[in-house]
Amino acid sequence: MIDPKVLRENPDAVRASQQARGEDPGLVDALAEADSARRAAISAADNLRAEQKSASKAIGKASPDERPALLAAAKELSEKVKAAEADQAAAEAAYTAAHMAISNVIIDGVPAGGEDDFVVLDTVGEPRVIPDAKDHLELGEALGLIDMERGAKVSGSRFYFLTGFGALLQLGLFQLAVRTATENGFTLMIPPVLVRPEIMRGTGFLGAHADEIYHLAEDDLYLVGTSEVPLAGYHSDEILDLSGGPLRYAGWSSCFRREAGSYGKDTRGIIRVHQFDKVEGFVYCRPEEAEAEHDRLLGWQRQLLAAIEVPYRVIDIAAGDLGSSAARKYDCEAWVPTQQTYRELTSTSNCTTFQARRLAVRYRDENGRPQTAATLNGTLATTRWLVAILENHQQPDGSVRIPEALVPHVGTDVLRPKK
Repeated sequence: MIDPKVLRENPDAVRASQQARGEDPGLVDALAEADSARRAAISAADNLRAEQKSASKAIGKASPDERPALLAAAKELSEKVKAAEADQAAAEAAYTAAHMAISNVIIDGVPAGGEDDFVVLDTVGEPRVIPDAKDHLELGEALGLIDMERGAKVSGSRFYFLTGFGALLQLGLFQLAVRTATENGFTLMIPPVLVRPEIMRGTGFLGAHADEIYHLAEDDLYLVGTSEVPLAGYHSDEILDLSGGPLRYAGWSSCFRREAGSYGKDTRGIIRVHQFDKVEGFVYCRPEEAEAEHDRLLGWQRQLLAAIEVPYRVIDIAAGDLGSSAARKYDCEAWVPTQQTYRELTSTSNCTTFQARRLAVRYRDENGRPQTAATLNGTLATTRWLVAILENHQQPDGSVRIPEALVPHVGTDVLRPKK
C-alpha cells in the first residue's frame, strides 16, 4: 500500500503515477474520500464512547430517583455506540479496499507507457554470428539435457525433465548464484512454496495477475511464482533490527505459474513453462537505502550474466509494465540467437515501502520509533538461463561450450551430442 502521508500531502504525484501506469487516477480521489470518511467515522465513534464512559460514571453517582432515566439514556447511547462502531468498521473496510486498489507510486525517471516503452540503459557484448543456429530445445534434446515429450506425458504441456548434464548445468548455475549471494552478505534460504492468502496478497500478487497463480482451494494455499513471496512474508508483523544495514536473503525454490492468457506464446522449449527453479534475492532496508540497494542488486545480476558469457542489455521498464508493487524495475535481457532478439533473464524491483506496509514489516529509527521498511527483489538465476547458455555457446558440430565459471560444477567444458 502507498504511504497515506504521500496521499494527503501530494495527491498529484499519486495521480501522475497512476496515469503513467495507464491506471485510473480517479482511484486517488476515491481513496482520499474513503480516508476522510474513515477518519470521520473514527472520530464519531470515539466521541460516543467517551460520552458512554461519562454516562456510566454519572449512573454510579446518581440518586435512586435519577438512576432510571440515566439507565434508559445509557441504553439508547449504547445502541448509538454499536451503530457507530459498525459504521467505523465499514469505513475501515472501504478505506482498505480503496488503498489496496492503488499501485505503488513510481520513482521519478521511470519511463511512462507500456510493454514496448522501456529505455535501454546499457548493452553488453556483441552477439556472434552463428550460421544455421539451432534453438535451445533442439540442442537440449540432441545433448540429452531436456525431455519435453516425457514431461508432457507425465504432467501435460509446458512441463519437462532436465536430464543428465541438463540437471547438472542448472545445479551448477544455481551454485554459482548462491556463492555470489552468500559472498555478498545474503543468507541462503530454502522457503516453503505454498503460502497463505494474506502473504500472497501482501506482496501484491493477487491483483491484476491473480489468474497466473495456482490456488489449492481445499487448503486455501497458493503455490508461489517466485520465492519473493515467502521471503516477503518471513518478517511479516515484525520489527527488524536494521542498525547494521540491510537484511539480504537468497531463496532457492521451485516456482509455479499458470501462464494464463499466454497460449501460443513461447510454447516450444523451456522459455515459458508452468514450473521452473529460481534463486531470488530479497532485501529489507531503510527507505532511504532502497535506491542504492537496487543498484547493488542490478550489479550482482550483471556479475552473474558476465560469468555465463552471454550478450545482454539492461532496460528500465516502463510504468505500465510494472507490477503493482514495484516503484521501479530493471530487466537484464540476454541475446537469443534463433529468435534474433533479447529475452528477459533477470528482473530487479524496488518496491519501496509498498509490500512492507501491507505485511506490517517495520524497523526502529534512530529515535526508537517504528517505521515501515522498504523491500526489494531480484533474480539471481533461473531455469530460463539455460536457453541463453545453450544457444549462445553452441558450436558448428552441435556441441555446446560450458562457460568457464560453470565447468567445476558441471564436470566438463563441452557438452557433445549423444551418439
